Amino acid sequence: MATCDFCGRQEPDGSATLTWITSVEHGRQRRYCDTCSREHLRAMEGKLDSEWW
Repeated sequence: MATCDFCGRQEPDGSATLTWITSVEHGRQRRYCDTCSREHLRAMEGKLDSEWW
């Protein structure tokens, strides 16, 4: 099961997470669902940590 580190959305099916984004912040791998990824794309491209979103 995959869980979005921003909103907490959970996906039991691994194929649904193909549209999710993975990043590394402070040496820790984080996953974001497609909805959160779209909403915060500019902040992600600017390399801002998720605390700043």
